[in-house]
Amino acid sequence: MILKNTITVGFLTLSLFSAFAFVQKDEKEKIKQYSTTENKGFAVLELFTSEGCSSCPPADELMGKIEKEYNNENVYILSYHIDYWNRLGWKDRFSSAENSQRQQMYSRILSSQVYTPQLIINGETEFVGSDENAVSKALQTVLFNSNSQNTTINLSARITKNEIQVQYETYAPDSKNNLLISLLEKQSSTQVGKGENEGRHLQHWQIVHKQNVISLNKNQKGITAFQFPKQFSADNWEVIAFIQNPKTGKISGTAKVNFNSIK
Repeated sequence: MILKNTITVGFLTLSLFSAFAFVQKDEKEKIKQYSTTENKGFAVLELFTSEGCSSCPPADELMGKIEKEYNNENVYILSYHIDYWNRLGWKDRFSSAENSQRQQMYSRILSSQVYTPQLIINGETEFVGSDENAVSKALQTVLFNSNSQNTTINLSARITKNEIQVQYETYAPDSKNNLLISLLEKQSSTQVGKGENEGRHLQHWQIVHKQNVISLNKNQKGITAFQFPKQFSADNWEVIAFIQNPKTGKISGTAKVNFNSIK
């Protein structure tokens, strides 16, 4: 069932230097640089999903398929598990009120309904998250859009015993924009015990655990931190950052940090 509420909620040249380090006593930092493919646009896919929604697993699976097929492209997937399905029999362990609030923000900006699974692309267009044909067409459109605004984000990440520190630097032309930096788990699964998906073993991709929002009015360079997640593994976590206009939703720059090079 697709749940609908009454709430009416390019061209990218990315210069990305990603530094990874375990900070321990007298241990040297280990650094690796990354850069994205030039002369192409980018796609930020934000999926609003829930383990309590029987229509959501196909959308989750589609995100896994896109993640694999577009692995070498400027495609950034973020799955937000919302909490308003929790009251219907199953509490999604990845859900949060903050994720639901972000979806409601899009409802206001795009004059859309709030439903699951809902997919927002580059903050400007929305689809049913499981509609593969519509999503594929939209991806091709934005990836080859030569008119997209180009904003560079430089990121580096440092892992300590208690937290993950992300250093950022950007020169956004519009100081009213925000920089959103998210800590994601690339893949996980759940055996659902109640609700519409009772008895199903669900696979999830690109799960947003925490998202820090930074105003670029005064903070175009700095450090933001995340609490060190439980069951962390370097090859299954990453950081995604993007610049967004909070009034229009438009996304104008992206970057990513992977941890899988750390030994």
